[in-house]
Amino acid sequence: MLRFDEKYCIEAFKKLIDVDSTTGQYEEIEKVLSEMLDGYGISYLRTHKGGVIADLGGEGDPLVVTAHLDDIGLMVRHVNADGTLNVCAVGGLYPFYCVTENVRIYTRSGKVFTGSVCRTPNSIHVTEEELRAVLPDFRTNVCVVLDEDVKTAENVKKLGIDTGDMIALEPRFRLENGYVKSRFVDDKACAAVLLTLMKEMKEAGLVPNRKVYAYFAFYEEIGHGTVWMPEGVKDILAVDIAPTGPAQNSDERKVSIFAKDSRYPYHWGMTNELREAAIRSGADYVMDIFTPHYGTDGDASVAAGYDIRHGAIGPGTLNSHGYERTHIDGLKNTFLVLAEYIGL
Repeated sequence: MLRFDEKYCIEAFKKLIDVDSTTGQYEEIEKVLSEMLDGYGISYLRTHKGGVIADLGGEGDPLVVTAHLDDIGLMVRHVNADGTLNVCAVGGLYPFYCVTENVRIYTRSGKVFTGSVCRTPNSIHVTEEELRAVLPDFRTNVCVVLDEDVKTAENVKKLGIDTGDMIALEPRFRLENGYVKSRFVDDKACAAVLLTLMKEMKEAGLVPNRKVYAYFAFYEEIGHGTVWMPEGVKDILAVDIAPTGPAQNSDERKVSIFAKDSRYPYHWGMTNELREAAIRSGADYVMDIFTPHYGTDGDASVAAGYDIRHGAIGPGTLNSHGYERTHIDGLKNTFLVLAEYIGL
């Protein structure tokens, strides 16, 4: 059985979150990922729209294991008259989960600026009581304030900032008593688990028990990460976060096997195989259902019309799509199930 290299997994996660990759902004993260795969000696191809598919070897009916590398974020909707930026969400980012966050604004000319997400009015001491009670809303009372001496829309546009520019949130990684705290645990922590397995597999000279591809997708957060698949694929396994909550079984120190999400039940036979793999590996696992606002790239492949089975596993994760938290044990247990399932 492969050992889980905890230190390397955290290093890989930090390397990935150090690269801003709001959905659609994939070039830099694709470059970093390709360099990592080159270091492992694993061959891969890049998809036309953005995505990396690595060949892990093996023979027999192909399996795709997917983890996504796109992040939720913001986009400039328009420049306000006072020099602030009106913004809209890219992916499932809600205002109450990003107000006061530091951000980086990427212009189409290649310039990068910094700023922060603010309420308007922005100071609690000079805000009337009735306005304090109003929920934050990107359309009306939330903006991005630039770290620049700008007072008008014209000032901002002279910097080169305009509608359609991408805005990435600061991850703020911390490792505390085994708990991994950061934005974009979804899904860069799961991608780090997959990369750790790939590195250990190559170093040990092991080959999967069937043909396996590792598919790193860049459009999962908006629903079309894996709508194109390599020829002959029979199954897809998404490695993604398992949101915790009062009605959930998921636990940050465990791996969850997904029975159903907001779109579909996962394939009965494949889910049973994953459960058996969890038992054989000794992983601490739970079964769970994720509704009403959750889906994975496995769903996207099924919806695209492929005749495939789909399943999903992942570490229990707190505060999904906000400042997220999981535990190194949850990552380890995910690693164990994944390694066992592909015969390593």
